[in-house]
Amino acid sequence: MRLLLSGHGASRGNALGRARVRQPHALEVVEQRIGANRVEGELAQLHTAIAATRDEMQALRQKLRGALAKEVGEFLDLHALLLDDPELLRGLDDLIRAGRYSADYALRLQRDKLAAVFAEMDDAYLKSRMDDLDHVIGRIHAHLHARAVDLAGVAGDILVSDNVAPSELAQLQAQGVVAIVTAAGSPLSHSAILARSLHLPLVVGAAKALQKINDGDALIVDGGNGRVVVEPGADDLREHRERLRELAREQRELDRLRGKPTRTRDGVDIVLLANAESRDDVANAHALGAAGLGLYRTEFLFLQRNELPDEEEQFHHYRDIVLGMSGRPVTIRTLDLGADKADRTGLALQGEDNPALGVRGVRLSLSHDGVFDTQLRAILRASGYGPVRILVPMVSGREEILAVRQRIRRARARLRKEGHAVAEEIALGAMIEVPAAAIAAHGLVDVVDFFSIGTNDLVQYLLAADRNNEALGELYSPLHPGVLRLLRHVIRIGEESNVPVAVCGEVAGDARFAPLLLALGLTEFSLHPDLLLEVRRAIRNSDRAALQARVDKLLQARDRAGIERWLAAV
Repeated sequence: MRLLLSGHGASRGNALGRARVRQPHALEVVEQRIGANRVEGELAQLHTAIAATRDEMQALRQKLRGALAKEVGEFLDLHALLLDDPELLRGLDDLIRAGRYSADYALRLQRDKLAAVFAEMDDAYLKSRMDDLDHVIGRIHAHLHARAVDLAGVAGDILVSDNVAPSELAQLQAQGVVAIVTAAGSPLSHSAILARSLHLPLVVGAAKALQKINDGDALIVDGGNGRVVVEPGADDLREHRERLRELAREQRELDRLRGKPTRTRDGVDIVLLANAESRDDVANAHALGAAGLGLYRTEFLFLQRNELPDEEEQFHHYRDIVLGMSGRPVTIRTLDLGADKADRTGLALQGEDNPALGVRGVRLSLSHDGVFDTQLRAILRASGYGPVRILVPMVSGREEILAVRQRIRRARARLRKEGHAVAEEIALGAMIEVPAAAIAAHGLVDVVDFFSIGTNDLVQYLLAADRNNEALGELYSPLHPGVLRLLRHVIRIGEESNVPVAVCGEVAGDARFAPLLLALGLTEFSLHPDLLLEVRRAIRNSDRAALQARVDKLLQARDRAGIERWLAAV
């Protein structure tokens, strides 16, 4: 029987497939006691399952490339750290030794105990880590019973679930899953962002999906408008085929824009830069005609390893990135590491109460002289091979930028004395992601050469809303009057001071928001290479002067609905 369900489109694309329903994870294990003679065997079985889980995640981590290396890798790293958590492991051992519980039931009891601790936390970020714990426990439980984790897909499947973790997406797609429908989730979550990078259709927030969809049902999923058709009829199938033809035509049109300028209808040239974290990203950015790299992430060199990368390793890596862009500017962001990222080197502080507001970014770099100086030396040496800019993350005041400038001057002098080639001029920029830095941007313009607005964190901090917290999905949005006013404030200060301003968060990569950013005065976008052509098309279809003539009405909007009406009228 045909049924239409509605959710939120989180990743564009259309798919027709067979439903595979995965019910919410729960450890349904009955209480089971064991005799003293079985304790050691039960412990060995548990430790074997934990080791297998660790190896499984490590193997998946090593397969990741490009955007996946960051988005999925961070979650896998976090899950690996949970497997090494002394409290989790000690508690399991105690339950088996002292309580004489089976490994299965000990896993269930320890999971429930930790869940109660998470539930009592006031911090929304830490509360949301319960999902990570459940994923880890579920993997261990699967290995206890020598079966594969419940991820296996069949080509043509559409996964229907309560939610999906970022660490699952690449694996599901590789197994042939063509789309995903979730009952919960947010279009702005890490999973949604990654799904867009993978071009995997995703509908979130389809609240009745688990109740109304059965295993084996035929589904049509539209990741653009959030529609899910269960057991589609003839008209639905015809409409789906036509939509696929439209998408194919659209892709052909986008491909023709590869060599075209990024210029508005009224003749204004806009700079399209690419975000990258791998050589594959750099090659893609070059091929698609990016004007340069607006953000090259360096922290992945420090993650998932037990020792810090030395100067030579970093230099060769940065040099290759610079050479890969063939003379186009490369913006290298200094280490953006903190306790919210899984760091095995011991560099980041562990156990911070609120890592999102902790010792991270430039704060961490300035507290580790040797590590920071090593990275700066490697970047400066790479500048001898092509244009390089240095971007400093998590800046909150001018004192931090002045301290970085002093270190750069000192490192440059030493390198030249040692006989290394270093560029005469290296632009230094500040990431504007801390609200205080945005509000007081006028105090930074005389000590920086450019700004790069990191809207992901800026929106999160400004609205006090964790973008990965499902309960706050509707609150976390760049379409908030306060966000737009702050963006306009920073862009205007940049214009007045002749300091270039780029936006490098998810907002810059969403073609729907291009007219809004042009109206606010933005002339530099920095986004994932896969999104370059869509944004280029949106810019080429825009009249910047006409949009700016309407900016006052945009800034007068009192709520999200008003901003959406403004966008709809473009």
